[in-house]
Amino acid sequence: MTKVYLRKKIAQRVANGHPWIFGNEVEKVEGDVNAGEIVEVYYGDGKFCGKGYINPKSQILVRLLTRKKEDIHEQFFYNRILQAWNYRQKIGYTENCRLIFGEADEMPALIIDKFNDYLVIQTLALGMDVWKPAIVDALQKIFAPKGIYERNDVPVRELEGLQQQKGFLSKPFDTKIIINENGLKFNVDVENGQKTGYFLDQQDNCRAIRNIVRGADVLGAFTYTGAFEIHAAHYGAKSVLGIDISANAVEQANKNATLNNLQDVVKFETMNAFDVLKNWAKDGRMYDVVMLDPPAFTKSRENIQKAVTGYKEINLRGMKLVRNGGFLVTSSCTNLVQPDLFLHTIQNAAKDARKKIKQVVFNAQAADHPIVWGLENTNYLKFLIVEVSDR
Repeated sequence: MTKVYLRKKIAQRVANGHPWIFGNEVEKVEGDVNAGEIVEVYYGDGKFCGKGYINPKSQILVRLLTRKKEDIHEQFFYNRILQAWNYRQKIGYTENCRLIFGEADEMPALIIDKFNDYLVIQTLALGMDVWKPAIVDALQKIFAPKGIYERNDVPVRELEGLQQQKGFLSKPFDTKIIINENGLKFNVDVENGQKTGYFLDQQDNCRAIRNIVRGADVLGAFTYTGAFEIHAAHYGAKSVLGIDISANAVEQANKNATLNNLQDVVKFETMNAFDVLKNWAKDGRMYDVVMLDPPAFTKSRENIQKAVTGYKEINLRGMKLVRNGGFLVTSSCTNLVQPDLFLHTIQNAAKDARKKIKQVVFNAQAADHPIVWGLENTNYLKFLIVEVSDR
């Protein structure tokens, strides 16, 4: 087996358990380098580091799958998936869940979401894509699902020399399905929805708004398919308006409202949140609760400051629309903006908006997306509720 030897001076994160090994951390390679193959990795002093897959086309030369001297074969992937499923069952995520969360489940570059009896897969690196047949076989054995779908229509695959593609990995099925979340029904478009068709990471946080929305006038921006807004209506909001720049998302959200017989309480409209929030604040519009759940503002370290500026601006505008003593519900899914920086940004927004804020809830993503200390990219979602009052 090809052996990869690390430099003596490498980032401490590798020794601390991080599975990524960059090309500039490698001293030498003994043996042939075939993209996607399993290699053994050793520290600079010759001690065994682990086994993983290699790809010279990628900035991340090796992604480690194990720190043990064990064979990587079909049974290995079966065991890992079963282990991840057992974990989800133990913590209470069974019907809909993120079954495999990449590095957090020691399966770098693999995402699997479970929607009822359907599974959606993303293999985002060549070394994981090679094992796709073994992964599908394991899923068939463990779950006997009604269907498996591949959502590999993501640009990051091109960095690995892979094509973007999507399609059935099982017998064809109707890709528009309905799931239950917190007692509510939502349409999931497995084929054409964002990412794997639906965002499962906010399912716990949607319950956190239960008390603050009762009897309230609620505004939601960046609604996508309307999960927070529909939960707000379900939990007793007096009125709910959701806005999103995507007409397709708004259409889906209105369908979800109707699906739950909440169309008389919650409405969705196609608007650019950045523009209308600013104008509405000038017009003196006010809401009891304002909810902001924007998409990631950056995926590169070079643009972190732009992302922070964007978060500050949108939260400042949101706070100006909150009645005295009302609540701002805000999120960030930009993993490069870590929790401390996010909270600091909200604090600065409050200062500029001349508002006092009091933290009510500060959460991460749902626990089926486990956070592993030392793996920053697993701690990506920040969810905050603050009471907003005048100074």
